[in-house]
Amino acid sequence: MQLTHRPVISATGLYTPPESITNEELVESFNRYVAQHNAENAEAIAAGACEPLVESSVAFIEKASGIKARHVVSKAPVLDTEVMAPRLPERGNEEISILAEIGVSAARDALERAGRDAGDVDAVLCAASNMQRPYPAMAIEIQEALGIEGFAFDMNVACSSATFGIQTAADYVRAGHAKSVLVVSPEITSGHLNWRDRDSHFIFGDVATAVLVEDAALAPEGHWEIVGSRLKTVFSNAIRNNFGFLNRAHPESAGADDKLFVQEGRKVFKEVVPMVSALILEEAEKLGIDAPALRRLWLHQANAGMNRLIAQRVLGHEASEDESPTVLDTYGNTSSAGSIIAFHLNHEDMKPGDEGLICSFGAGYSVGTVFVRKAE
Repeated sequence: MQLTHRPVISATGLYTPPESITNEELVESFNRYVAQHNAENAEAIAAGACEPLVESSVAFIEKASGIKARHVVSKAPVLDTEVMAPRLPERGNEEISILAEIGVSAARDALERAGRDAGDVDAVLCAASNMQRPYPAMAIEIQEALGIEGFAFDMNVACSSATFGIQTAADYVRAGHAKSVLVVSPEITSGHLNWRDRDSHFIFGDVATAVLVEDAALAPEGHWEIVGSRLKTVFSNAIRNNFGFLNRAHPESAGADDKLFVQEGRKVFKEVVPMVSALILEEAEKLGIDAPALRRLWLHQANAGMNRLIAQRVLGHEASEDESPTVLDTYGNTSSAGSIIAFHLNHEDMKPGDEGLICSFGAGYSVGTVFVRKAE
């Protein structure tokens, strides 16, 4: 008789950097940079050879995104107008890397919440949009630091990495290839952000999350059944980051803006909102779930306006904060970790039988949906 393996989410974990940058601090720094740049290029600006930079404002940031603050691993250099980027001491090859370090913190939090020992875990997936090196895999370093046997690998689907990782982990459990899988998403997004670009300098923050996906047979009380999941990708250049190891062959282009995060914000909004909404509704119908009756939506934390519209299309009405909680205001956009933070911080009040949706969307384009139900 073939055994049936049912994947569930046993617990989640979170690591939040201690330093945070408010919009007020960010705007003050950015506007000092604008004043310096315009003064240094006054003659060229007067001659029409270049355009003056425009100041940012707290009102502009909050209207455009809903973000009020963001956590970062390196605050002072980001606010220094001569640097405007995170700066961390380079670590030796025998030291744990910063991405692995924060990933391990989030993973240990998830394991503790599940009452699980690292020795019980079979696999680690490092699912994130910003890897600090091509190899050895960050996941294998996290696996080593935690003392986990088995296997590990990295995966990158930009802002949907965590949800793609959850479905991958669930597939391993269903197939009997693993009984317990950690999906770890360490996101140091401050390193790929152009802090000198008015249209995007406010978007990203740093964090790490972890999701423990296990066979229901060994899951603790209070776990979440994975009712179903669906992934989708459609190629688009509307969100892009060209930095990579091949860039070292072209040092003259190292400072180009497209080696950092760039996006066509309005195009992304126009194209992604209907795609995500349709995918959610289609998958809910396929699973026999009444979408408007979903107890809670834990959506990707990229833009408050996008979330508001997606939630409205799914629920059929303007969603309350209880129905679609926001962490964007204090964490900023944390790429793949955003929907996991929203879930981690806003699920304790859910009752057995309540159904919800963890959903991410971003560069690629990529969309990941994970429908969950609080276990009886």
